[in-house]
Amino acid sequence: MNVSINWLKDYVNIPDDIKTFCDGMTMSGTKVEGYTRLGSDIENVVVGRIMSTEPHPDSDHLIICKVDVGNGELQIVTGAQNVKAGDLVPVCLDGAKLPGGKTIKTGKLRGVLSQGMLCSIGELGLTVNDFPYAVEDGIFLIQEDCKPGDDIREVCKLTDTVVEFELTFNRPDCLSYIGIAREAAATFGGEVKIPTHAIKEFKGKPSSEYIKVNVLNKELCPCYTARVVNNVKIGPSPLWLRAKLRAAGVRPINNIVDITNFVMLEYGQPMHAFDYEYIKSREINVRNAFEGEEIVTLDGVARKLSPEMLVIADGSRAVALAGVMGGENSEITDSTTTVVFESANFNRESIRKTSKAVGLRTESSARFEKGLPPVSTLEALDRACQLVDLLGCGDIAPGTVEVINTDMSDRVVPYDRKAVNALLGTNIPEAEMDKILASVNLIAEGDKLHVPAYRADIINTADISEDVVRLYGFDNIESTMFRGEAVLGGRSPYEAFRYEINKIAAGLGYCECITYSFVSPKTLDRIRIPQESELRPV
Repeated sequence: MNVSINWLKDYVNIPDDIKTFCDGMTMSGTKVEGYTRLGSDIENVVVGRIMSTEPHPDSDHLIICKVDVGNGELQIVTGAQNVKAGDLVPVCLDGAKLPGGKTIKTGKLRGVLSQGMLCSIGELGLTVNDFPYAVEDGIFLIQEDCKPGDDIREVCKLTDTVVEFELTFNRPDCLSYIGIAREAAATFGGEVKIPTHAIKEFKGKPSSEYIKVNVLNKELCPCYTARVVNNVKIGPSPLWLRAKLRAAGVRPINNIVDITNFVMLEYGQPMHAFDYEYIKSREINVRNAFEGEEIVTLDGVARKLSPEMLVIADGSRAVALAGVMGGENSEITDSTTTVVFESANFNRESIRKTSKAVGLRTESSARFEKGLPPVSTLEALDRACQLVDLLGCGDIAPGTVEVINTDMSDRVVPYDRKAVNALLGTNIPEAEMDKILASVNLIAEGDKLHVPAYRADIINTADISEDVVRLYGFDNIESTMFRGEAVLGGRSPYEAFRYEINKIAAGLGYCECITYSFVSPKTLDRIRIPQESELRPV
């Protein structure tokens, strides 16, 4: 998982030194694979204001621009036709560097001095998804709040560091910024600041009168929640939201889709947004696919389904492949005015098998197949609605549609402190052990340990011991001599019998043949080994 340091700091205080952060997280059990500094391949590029333009005297397509770069005025020749006096543009000064190793130098174009270069969005390593108002085939005309001389990396929010974490399969809670923040707080101390979900609901019909939800397979979908948003205004997300998604490796699309992706990264809970207009019969049915049923997913591919697969359907057809990808027949478009937000929990084995069967692995399926806690569904849904209100892109209908068929409360597991020390070979004081566990919200109460619903990996003493030792510090465990008695190895009666038989057979002139178990049957067919032969591996 890619984690933006700037975004992570919204939830927890961490060391400013990136190496200290990465080393600390790795040693406490959240392994860091590496990190990348965004914008490090851009140097000496600033904001400039076009003061005047005039045609090149020796070219019918070049333009001579006078550009204010904050500490003076430069003359720059460009072939772009979309600039005019007053525009704010990225300016490569003499010696500037751009992504791909390109270096810009002062020179002459058709005999006219050019003291730099004006940049397109692509030359900065960005796309129109990052800045929707930009054009692909012209100079980037900046609309952000900035002035001549400002570093373009600051203006485009490229001054960030992205850390890549290699997470183990048993920690799906860490596939989120809040999950990583919890681990960082336990590692470096401090509190996690989880966003509050104050939602401004508009008066009118509740969500339950807009949409009905029927969960027909409760085993594969233990929890399904939905909310309706009216008067939706589809448009680009604000720069802060686009920049956070970009740093996490997610392409910004539009405000509604970006909200679902933002919440997925923040809480680790995948969400989906349906265009209400295309939900037939105004109902959602969570059911198994019909034999021979087909759906065209958002990537434009027609996929044949089988009855083992779970789908989200309206009154007549599948509108999403549950936990994997939505369908084209209900996607959010520029004309969408009413949205149904879905936040659900699906059986991990079902999602894994479906994803593999249709050859489609997504950010959503990658999370569901690791086993997400159902408790996150409502939190994520409320957060999405809060962001709708924050961005001013819709009116939230009152209430939530909920179908919950699972226990979402915290769990209690047996807790034996002496057994933990015995397993680890340590002598950690009980009070210190309790404090260590409390740092990751595992609360001791006598011989019981209260485990949050999002920590499904904590089951027994071995799991508790793992959390204790990684936060106590492996380096703090003293080296000790081997305890116990070393027992010499020997053959079992069966092994001794086979050994004697082999010796006798070898003494009589026989040779032993051991065939490889992973030999293709076709290879044995070629040398005409009979099907019933004992030489064929079982």
